[in-house]
Amino acid sequence: MLTFDIEQFIRTYVTRRSESLLKADYERHSETLHQRIDGKRILVIGGAGTIGSNYVKAALRYFKPAAMAVVDIDENALTELTRDLRASTEYTIPDEYITEPIDLGSDLFDRFFKKAGPFDIVANFAARKHVRAERDLFSIEAMCETNAFMAKKLLDLLLENPPEAFFCVSTDKAANPVNIMGATKKLMEETIMAYAKRLPIKTARFANVAFSNGSLPLGWLNRIAKKQPLSCPLGIRRYFVSPVESGELCLFASVMANSGDIVYPKLSPETDMIPFDSIVKDMLREMGLGCHTCTSSTEAKAAMSDLTQGYPCEFFESNTSGEKPFEEFYTETDSKDEDRFINLGIVNNTTTRPLDEIEDIFTRLRKIFTTEGAEKADVVSILKNYLPDFHHIETGRSLDTRM
Repeated sequence: MLTFDIEQFIRTYVTRRSESLLKADYERHSETLHQRIDGKRILVIGGAGTIGSNYVKAALRYFKPAAMAVVDIDENALTELTRDLRASTEYTIPDEYITEPIDLGSDLFDRFFKKAGPFDIVANFAARKHVRAERDLFSIEAMCETNAFMAKKLLDLLLENPPEAFFCVSTDKAANPVNIMGATKKLMEETIMAYAKRLPIKTARFANVAFSNGSLPLGWLNRIAKKQPLSCPLGIRRYFVSPVESGELCLFASVMANSGDIVYPKLSPETDMIPFDSIVKDMLREMGLGCHTCTSSTEAKAAMSDLTQGYPCEFFESNTSGEKPFEEFYTETDSKDEDRFINLGIVNNTTTRPLDEIEDIFTRLRKIFTTEGAEKADVVSILKNYLPDFHHIETGRSLDTRM
């Protein structure tokens, strides 16, 4: 069995940071962080995913909340999170530790929230995060439902018992979006900001989480474990944070940012953008396998019969819809504050739309989803009309056509 230290690999080849990006900010604001987290009742929605679970771990590693409730539709992942916490000496688990396999969009969640609450800190990580999810109208509707519609439903529920802090995770793809996933996250941002005068709203845009659930790098490890060839795009560079950093960043933002703030990591495009093809080559070398470069999936599959030349990986030029060749955390017109924190910046000029505008676009989208003969282009048209910075890249190809 191959041994591979993912955390060490991430530090050395992906983030290229020997310590957490958040370390200096946590140390500088330690007293305030303890005041705002210790003794608090915390609800984490989507808390069994990579970012949500690391948010939970950051809260229980460094602080002592009075209660931790974790909700996620993935019952198995909730079980694994609990086992992970209970098997470690790193965490202080409160007596009131609750996990519930509940869908945020359900009436059951509303009943749970009213019975288990109120909560001081609410963090929402429920999201559809894959660009590939814009392949058809069904997957697009699911994306709109999770990323935007449910966020508004949750905020309406929170108005009954406002928390001290509300956080909803966004993405770098919401800045100048080119895919529907990014557009739904931008719509989510505008939805939650419409409540920023009535609730303490915070969000964050940040980079790819290295080896997160569903990510390309973790997929490579899964392919190797199953003795399958790999596939990797050429020329696609991304910012990365580690799973631990992702949780620390979101926890920090949820209690230290001001209402209406969008937090982002201060990373450099020259030094912190890493190409996927360099990661897979470094990974295969570190695993002692070597890389056998292939130009098609057929060649890569055939090469699995003889690994003496290295592990087969198909490298290809990306041509799928919504694929952005670079990442950005803010637009040219955004007002930024890069002095408040050491390694985090703030977008603080977000436009607050009236709620009736939000409700109007939701109504128009829902109508499209129930209209016979409606197509993906109809959704794109509505989103473009509402989000002027949305410039959809359509190639007619989906990531589901790739290995």
